[in-house]
Amino acid sequence: MPIEMYDLAASDDRVRFSPYCWRIRMAMAHKGLDFETIPVRFMEKHKIEFSGQKLVPVIRDNDKIIHDSWDIALYLDETYADRPKLIDGPQALALTDFVRSWAQTTLSTPILKTILTDLFNGLDDKDKPYFRTSREQRFGTTLENFALAPDAGRAAIKQTLTPLRDLLGRQKFICGATPAFADYIVFGVFMWAHCVSHVMLIEGEDPVQAWRERMLDLYDGLARKAPRNPA
Repeated sequence: MPIEMYDLAASDDRVRFSPYCWRIRMAMAHKGLDFETIPVRFMEKHKIEFSGQKLVPVIRDNDKIIHDSWDIALYLDETYADRPKLIDGPQALALTDFVRSWAQTTLSTPILKTILTDLFNGLDDKDKPYFRTSREQRFGTTLENFALAPDAGRAAIKQTLTPLRDLLGRQKFICGATPAFADYIVFGVFMWAHCVSHVMLIEGEDPVQAWRERMLDLYDGLARKAPRNPA
């Protein structure tokens, strides 16, 4: 029986854009696990009430229900220990946790500001009032004031990517010769943008862009084949 994963959908059910859910999509492909996804919109949180909380991703693996992308990754490594590791050992765990913090506190903000208008426009009409109210409370300003124009967004993203660019100039993946969960964490942020916006985030020949192309091709093009909002 395939693992069920509940993930966030745009107006089009096929467009799944949560960076946290993309971590787990890539993680399950890394593990070679059979899974199916169930769309959940912002105003459909009743679909995941069984998990005891209101956020995706949520997985149901037979009688096990796990939420939070970090906890899901740890669960997958523990439960399917005979398959390729997502986080291989305590040192990798500590470094992956650092990458998680950097992606969520530093990388996500300039990317969100750059794609915000497209993200909002691609939501289901029933989700838009909730998204606007909740995010404007979080940002302390309107969506329009928080958003960046593409040129300003690219400049902010370029600066933020400096340490990643340096690393990927020397190796193929964040985790070395092959990808692992730290790669999927950062890639999830880029898939957030890829699925909802056609704004170019990185210009010119950039090691980060080359890494992103390699990530898009992994697992028979799982991410590259993902449906996107129209331009």
